[in-house]
Parts: sequence; C-alpha cells; structure tokens
Amino acid sequence: MAVRTLQQTSVGDTFGPVVVPVGRETLVAYANASGDQNPIHQDESFAKSVGLPDVIAHGMWTMGAAGAAVEEWAGDGGRVVEFGTRFTKPVVVPADGGAQIEVSGVVKAVDEETGRATVDVTVTSAGEKVLGRCQAVVQLD
Repeated sequence: MAVRTLQQTSVGDTFGPVVVPVGRETLVAYANASGDQNPIHQDESFAKSVGLPDVIAHGMWTMGAAGAAVEEWAGDGGRVVEFGTRFTKPVVVPADGGAQIEVSGVVKAVDEETGRATVDVTVTSAGEKVLGRCQAVVQLD
C-alpha cells in the first residue's frame, strides 16, 4: 500500500467510489464486537415495530467503513488524524441481498506547512446520503 505524500496530493483530487457491502451477518458480527445489541440492527420484526423500514446498520459501522476507505486512500490508517461526521439517514439492510455503501472523497485543502490534506467524504446507500458533514484530515508527510 503506497502512502500518499504532499507532492502527490492536490486540491480537487478524488478517490472512489469505494463500494462496501453489508449483510445481516456483518451486523451480527459488529454487534458482538461492539457490544451494541440493539435489536433494530438484528431483529426485523422489532425494527419495523418502531417505525423503521427494516433492520438498519449501526451508525458507527457505517462511519468505520467510510474511515477505512479514507485509510486505504491515505495508504496508512495512522495518517488519518481527524475524522468526523453527522449521521443523516440509516443504511437499511434487507435480509435478501443486504445493502452496500459507496464512499468517495475530494481533497478540499492542502496545508503545505503542516503536510495535511482536508478531505470531504461522501457516503451514500441506495442513492441516499447517509453521512453528512463527513470530513477527514490526513497527514501526508
């Protein structure tokens, strides 16, 4: 994996879309790893009983998957020095076929003094933006 450098990165550079699949088995594994056993992430009947269209992915799973796409672009996870977002819509994960998120990014600023790039990240599922104000700061040098 090549690590991005200041010389390789300019305002307007893009990455993606990176497609990340998510199925019900992913949600069970994430729930077990994170301790978030909220039934809206695993029990279709319960999710529908509280007004959701179906089981939904954990927001932090979605954020983590987006962060992994930024890490891949940066070439090293240790280079992602800031990552923030707002959760705008849930990722609905039907039993039949699951779902996917698409992650893309555009470099909005490069600070030559600090060697850091600010990246606006877009995350969608089923054509809907699921994370808002998603931004990463990546150490380039």
